[in-house]
Amino acid sequence: MEAAGARARAAARRRGRRLRAPATLKEQRDPQPGGRLPQRRIEEDQEEAVFREVVSFTPDPLPVRYYDKDTTKPISFYLSSLEELLAWTPNVEDGFNVALGPPECRQPPLSSRRPRTLMCHDMMGGYLDDKFIQGSAAQNPYSFYHWQYIDIFVYFSHHMVTIPPVGWTNAAHRHGVCVLGTFITEWKEGERLCEAFLAGDERSYQAVARQLVLIAQFFRFDGWLINIENSLSLAAVGNVPHFLRYLTTQLHQQVPRGLVLWYDSVVSSGQLTWQDELNEHNRVFFDSCDGFFTNYNWREEHLERMLGQAGERLADVYVGVDVFARGNVVGGRFHTDKSLELIRKHGFSVALFAPGWVYECLEKGDFFQNQDKFWSLLERYLPTHSICSLPFVTSFCLGMGTRRVCYGQEEAVGPWYHLSAQEIQPLFGEHRLEGDGRGWVKMHCCLEDAWNGGSSLLIRGLIPPEVGNVSVRLFSLQVPVPPKVFLSMVYKLEGPSAVGVALELTTGDAGSCHVGGISSLSAETSSRRSPRPLRVPPTKLAKWVGRCGQQLSGGWVQRCYEVNLRGCLLQALFVNFSRPPGSQEEENFVCRLGEIQVVDANSLLTPLPQVQAVTVSQVRWQPAASEGESGPAGLWLSCTLHWAYLLPHVRCFRIHCCRGSGGDSPCRGLSEPEKPTLLGLAFVNRYRIVDLAVAPAEPGRDGHVEFLVEPIPKEGFLVPRAEWGRAAMLYSTPRT
Repeated sequence: MEAAGARARAAARRRGRRLRAPATLKEQRDPQPGGRLPQRRIEEDQEEAVFREVVSFTPDPLPVRYYDKDTTKPISFYLSSLEELLAWTPNVEDGFNVALGPPECRQPPLSSRRPRTLMCHDMMGGYLDDKFIQGSAAQNPYSFYHWQYIDIFVYFSHHMVTIPPVGWTNAAHRHGVCVLGTFITEWKEGERLCEAFLAGDERSYQAVARQLVLIAQFFRFDGWLINIENSLSLAAVGNVPHFLRYLTTQLHQQVPRGLVLWYDSVVSSGQLTWQDELNEHNRVFFDSCDGFFTNYNWREEHLERMLGQAGERLADVYVGVDVFARGNVVGGRFHTDKSLELIRKHGFSVALFAPGWVYECLEKGDFFQNQDKFWSLLERYLPTHSICSLPFVTSFCLGMGTRRVCYGQEEAVGPWYHLSAQEIQPLFGEHRLEGDGRGWVKMHCCLEDAWNGGSSLLIRGLIPPEVGNVSVRLFSLQVPVPPKVFLSMVYKLEGPSAVGVALELTTGDAGSCHVGGISSLSAETSSRRSPRPLRVPPTKLAKWVGRCGQQLSGGWVQRCYEVNLRGCLLQALFVNFSRPPGSQEEENFVCRLGEIQVVDANSLLTPLPQVQAVTVSQVRWQPAASEGESGPAGLWLSCTLHWAYLLPHVRCFRIHCCRGSGGDSPCRGLSEPEKPTLLGLAFVNRYRIVDLAVAPAEPGRDGHVEFLVEPIPKEGFLVPRAEWGRAAMLYSTPRT
């Protein structure tokens, strides 16, 4: 899909085999493990199931499509052939790759006629470190966090059916951004493939369309970019509009807000001739789907001609911009703003192809600075979006870090990368006081410290002598206010600064709303409010606000607020920095934000569902040391956990273990229970434990490992350990 003349062949193709029957819809929600599991269970009560294993080094093989062949870690996958596509059916192993939910609500919605911004992610063939569903130990990985600027995220590769890795889908959906996979055919093999499913009768192309819809529906992404980059016979090209219409209709029925886009490649005669515009040669494809993605070698006269072709559908034309600036293009690289200036001048949407250029081609050590520079240059052409639902909770985690932190306590040291763990990101940028004032505030993501996850939001600024405070907008909101809202902010000031730090809300009169959308509110109907600090939390809310007003570990401070407003609309969330009492000097400050929470108070009174039916399956043992060494050889244990939980209630799951021996629970010993070890995060009702070091079972005595599943509610508070899900495994050596 790169500009003509710059395309490369697809990466080596991987084929896998299916070992289980298709999953039912119930299995998608509450998957049941397979294999030898029923024979392993030896005891069960309401709190914990116990499973027995005899250590064996001849494990049942795992399907190679779904698991990394070296580590057995679950991986995202693609399909390389028409045969694989038509043979695919939902499988219990596919459950790892299912997104947590649909896109969160945001305003304006994708259905509005405002010109949109599409980001097409193409990086070194795709399926790199992002393919590891449960994360990896990648150092300096690529990260994208300017979600508030974009509407659509396309995951692109040269594999025929590119299913987006679930980490990208989870991160995008958390920000209200819809995600598309790619269906691509190219070269001579593409001609053969298209002839097979397009040149015949309708049953062939309808079967392909139904499979694409089923894949998007099952994995919970939002549609497809269709990219036919090979010549077509007259019979095949004649069926393309029928294929697109059928695919689009079926997708709209099965996937809410689903999208099908067509890439500018083949024309109505069947020739592969990039047009760099919407015109009479490719208009038939535009008329058959939701949108048109142009090739990149356009000039302003192309845009002018397209005005007549697009009619009222200007926003459905996505003008392609190759950020690598390959070919005869306008802008690109750090001059991409030149492209956007022309595109927005004519009212079209934009498709930014491969903005990962800042990562691939520039110094990795300067990645965050270069990425911020790239998007800041485009900021004036990228209208932002508003969050429109509660609860709204973020620790600003990028889904990566150099260590893992949980509420100020360091849990692990070392690099990690887990896209699903990325939390809602703010409106990055630099903000200066209007007029001649010298005050300014600038925000950066920062991996050096974190309150929860791997990063925090670093805010630097200056309060000039002539003003008392400066503020910066963190988030745009369009949230009708419930009767009572609680807010929380965790922060810490760096150095000796004594500036005041407080949250501020902008509110508007909800009476200005109208059916079908929310109107723009004038300055006269908006007001800035400083919430009243919440000093004595209600007893039932103690779990959530138990740290309010306290000095916490690592120098962090938590402030909690209560807001009682009726008939209003939350419009924006600011953080305000005020000069210390009595200060007349210029005040520089550096502040870290560790967490922001905006929660409907009533939601905190609703009982939480419990994690139930934790099971253990797909067990694999490996020796951790050679038999020639002194002492018994250690063991590495790999297995899969499944459990039942209502996913709409959860932010994520934290998976822990305790290791011991004998029948007593190492996590609940009567003397000194072992502190659970964090193994990782899950965003579905399953987790693959890989190479967990456990002690060998002693003769006549069982080894004991206990697994715990900790749900993290969307409101963000910690659940008592007594309410976690549990399963235990007793293991022994084989009898000789």
